[in-house]
Amino acid sequence: MPYKVDFENIETTGLEESPVAKDLAKLRANEARYFWNKYQHELVTMPADEVPEILNRVQTILKERNLDLPYKALEVSDFAANNVRWSQVYYDNGLEVSVIYSLDKNGRHSVSFKLAHGIDVPTELNKKFKFVHQRSQAADKIRSAYFILQRNY
Repeated sequence: MPYKVDFENIETTGLEESPVAKDLAKLRANEARYFWNKYQHELVTMPADEVPEILNRVQTILKERNLDLPYKALEVSDFAANNVRWSQVYYDNGLEVSVIYSLDKNGRHSVSFKLAHGIDVPTELNKKFKFVHQRSQAADKIRSAYFILQRNY
């Protein structure tokens, strides 16, 4: 069932299986605030098992860097705003993966990783990417990293 993320009243809806559900919910709320402030778009997530095509798309893209994440995907989102397609996966360990894909001919295509506050960098990502800290109104501090996609998907 789809869930409209409320960035003012943070809830763990859909993330209850995660041992870090509260921190992951804050990270998701931070994303919802960003999409609302930048695009006036409401973030809606769905259980990952209800829309496997979104998860499969993100996993296919991650294979570009030989990444196979062993975590359970809890929630996914996929939408377009301002001619950019965003696909997101929220994992039970506190990781969010976003595929940002411009629909313009020469636009930006990248993958970002964000970690909920207090979550260690997963070993699969630790040696491949440098994570930087950023402050968040909803999620305290977030660590993030990204890479540019080399192929079209």
